[in-house]
Amino acid sequence: MTSASVKLRDRAYDSFTERLMSREIRAGQFVSQRELVEITNMPLGAIRELIPRLEAEGLITTVPQRGMQVAQVDLSLIRNAYQFRLFLETQATALFATARSDAAVAALRRDHEAIISRARNGERETLIADAERTDRALHETIIDHLGNEIISNAFRVNWIKIKLIRRDETRLYADLVIPVFMDHMKVIEAIEVRDMDAATAAMSAHITMSRTRALSMDD
Repeated sequence: MTSASVKLRDRAYDSFTERLMSREIRAGQFVSQRELVEITNMPLGAIRELIPRLEAEGLITTVPQRGMQVAQVDLSLIRNAYQFRLFLETQATALFATARSDAAVAALRRDHEAIISRARNGERETLIADAERTDRALHETIIDHLGNEIISNAFRVNWIKIKLIRRDETRLYADLVIPVFMDHMKVIEAIEVRDMDAATAAMSAHITMSRTRALSMDD
C-alpha cells in the first residue's frame, strides 16, 4: 500500500467517525460501500481499504445476507466499553500520578477551573463544546503519557464507542458540567501531590458514575 493510499484511507476513517458522531451515520444502521462513498465523500478504493479497519475495531460488522452494520448500542456494548475504560484509565492514572509533568497538570487545572467558572456564571454559548474538548483532553493526556501507540489507539476507538452510547444522553449538558468537572478536579488534585491511590480512586469513581448514567438511560 502506497503512502498516498494510506493517507486516503486515514482521511476516509476520519470522515466516517466524524459522521458517526454527528449522527449522519447511525448506530445499528446497515450501509453499503456505495452508501459510504456518498456519506463520506471519499472514493470507493479508500472505502474498500477502510472497511477491514472498521471491522477490526468493532465499528462495523458484516452480517451474512444483509451487508455491513454499524456497531449497535446495547447493554453489552455499554458494559464492555466502560469496563475496558475502567481497566485502562485507572492504571494509566496511577502511572501518570507518579511521573507527570508539572506543566501538563498545571494546564489541566487551569482549563478545568476556567470551565467551572464559566458554568457557575451561567454561560451557555460554546460552553458545552469547550467543556467536551477539555474533558477529552484530560483523559487523552493521561493515556498518551504512557507513550504507547497501541494503548492510545485502543483508547480512541473505545472513546468513539462511548460516544455512540445514547449519544444525546452521554454528551455533557450544562447541568452536568460542574459535577463532572469537580470529579475531574479530584483526579487532578491527587495527581498534583503524586498520590497514586487517591488519583486512581478518583478516576474509578468518575468512570463508574459515567457508566451508571449510561446504564440508567437504557432502562
